Amino acid sequence: MNVGYARTSTVEQEAGLEAQMRDLSAAGCEKVFREQVSSVDVAARDQLAAALDFVREGDTLVVTKLDRLARSVAHLMEIVAVLARKGVSLRILGLGIDTGTPTGRLLLTVMGGIAEFERSIMLERQREGIAKAKAEGLYKGRKPTARAKAAEVHRLRADGVGAAEIARRLGIGRASVYRVLGEAAQ
Repeated sequence: MNVGYARTSTVEQEAGLEAQMRDLSAAGCEKVFREQVSSVDVAARDQLAAALDFVREGDTLVVTKLDRLARSVAHLMEIVAVLARKGVSLRILGLGIDTGTPTGRLLLTVMGGIAEFERSIMLERQREGIAKAKAEGLYKGRKPTARAKAAEVHRLRADGVGAAEIARRLGIGRASVYRVLGEAAQ
């Protein structure tokens, strides 16, 4: 059985998720696990865990691109090891790689190393660009949304609303609510 896994990092990437779903369907996936979560947040990747639990001997886990599956070569190798123990192969459509063959396993290892290298170069360039923009006074960082809503936080707290509910109503994190309330106490 071909089992698909599709992932995007954010809700704004809905079109990317739909494109992955189309590709996985065209590849003959009978069941597809999908989620919108950052690859960095491994603990929140419930659907990947469910897909790995679901596959059985003789199945193939299918993904459209390598970066949709793993965040690093080490993580990729962990996933491949889990699949191998279960007798499941991995197919990456965008690279034409199938770990059901020795050549596919070799190519996956090489491509995983290149992908990790490429990502670290991109992050290094991003850090350099931010540092340059800061030096030129062009980078101000993200607008502090929680602090902009401090008056609303205090009003809701005075009305007896709990921190979790304040966070939900204002669209900010619970930790931000506590930070705003803590700053006022000082």
